[in-house]
Amino acid sequence: MPNSHSASIHPAPLKATETLVNGNTTAEVCTNETCANETLVYDIRRSRYLNITGRCTLRCAFCPKHNGSKQIHEYQLALTHQPKPEEIIPLLGKVEDFEEYVFCGYGEPTMNLPTLLAVAKEIKRRGGRVRVNTDGLGNLVHRRNILPELAECVDGLSISLNADNEAAYNQHCRPKLAGSYAAVNAFIALAPHYIERVQVSAIEGLEGVDIDLCREQVLASGCEFKHRVLGALG
Repeated sequence: MPNSHSASIHPAPLKATETLVNGNTTAEVCTNETCANETLVYDIRRSRYLNITGRCTLRCAFCPKHNGSKQIHEYQLALTHQPKPEEIIPLLGKVEDFEEYVFCGYGEPTMNLPTLLAVAKEIKRRGGRVRVNTDGLGNLVHRRNILPELAECVDGLSISLNADNEAAYNQHCRPKLAGSYAAVNAFIALAPHYIERVQVSAIEGLEGVDIDLCREQVLASGCEFKHRVLGALG
């Protein structure tokens, strides 16, 4: 079983820069002291979760971080910077202690794609399994199909669809980018061609969302459906 205290272990503090989607690098964005106090990994059951960004392409009305909390279970997941692979890799632990490693925090993991890919490749090199929790907008953000890159080091995707129609999606997920609903559906259709296991979720309890129609859409795309309930996390 994983050590429940291992998630609080941090590597030697280091200063960080932040690489943006356009390839530019910002000035230093955090101090040694700030980095050292942030939760970069956390454990739930037999999975180790990797918290690699606080950025997101959505502003979901039901997300705790938009309602005053960045906590899940006992873990505070607020980040002030985009963690680098050298910050995450020392915290992986022994792959045999975990059923899987999950890229998931209160941000969209593909917003820090270089770290995601580098860490996932290291996990696979060690014989571990990798899953990414995503809003399915990585292709829209990066303006290319990132699934071939993910396929090299990711075993599973958990994609949040959340609504069976664009109006409800825009109401509840409040996307920052135009065309997000079409983009997530296109990503869902493509994903099974690249990734071994693709699970797509929708949330019961959101106004204007037909959970049964969501299930039909997901199954028609060749993916597994996950029925979530509003307010249930972790």
